[in-house]
Amino acid sequence: MNPRVEWVLKRPKYQRVLMLVGLVVALMGLYGWALVLPGIERLSELTQESANLQVKIDADSRVAANLPRYKAEYEKLLSKLDEALSELPNGKEIPALLTSISSTAKTSGLDVLTFKPGAEVPKGFYAEVPVSLKLEGSFHELANFFYKIGTLPRIVNIGDVKIGLIKSKKGDSSKNNLSVDCMAITFRFIEGATGNTGAAPKKGSAK
Repeated sequence: MNPRVEWVLKRPKYQRVLMLVGLVVALMGLYGWALVLPGIERLSELTQESANLQVKIDADSRVAANLPRYKAEYEKLLSKLDEALSELPNGKEIPALLTSISSTAKTSGLDVLTFKPGAEVPKGFYAEVPVSLKLEGSFHELANFFYKIGTLPRIVNIGDVKIGLIKSKKGDSSKNNLSVDCMAITFRFIEGATGNTGAAPKKGSAK
């Protein structure tokens, strides 16, 4: 017989019981360390993942609940963008638009002494197209011209307005009593432009 086993068997009964209990406790501790502890750690990880997923689900649920409103706002913004771009002529339309400005002045009764388009000024997805004007006519004709410009389908803003009186010569029955220097600014949409240095132009934005 193994001396160690023989030594144990010779111990008093209470010592053998204590040894057996100690052995069982040691085996249970080893089992807990080897099997239960990793399970507890894994359970903790799964609990944290579940909490994170619940937070994401709650956030996604709020987005889903507001999706119709977001979609409506998006479509509204697209509509406004289309409306704004419709007021910006492309390059092919600029000559006709400039002609319409001159024609508007003439049909308003003004004499067009100077009509000088200037160099375009790029502003991102659009460019300013300035036109220097020198006009002569009455106050009523000038007011009529400004009004008609404001009703054009394309954006045309009048700025840098300088008005002077024309001294009538003796015996001159000309109705022209005002000399007007101003800048008419329209805008051209730059196709394919990706940059944007500012908001889209609006009527009345030129100074």
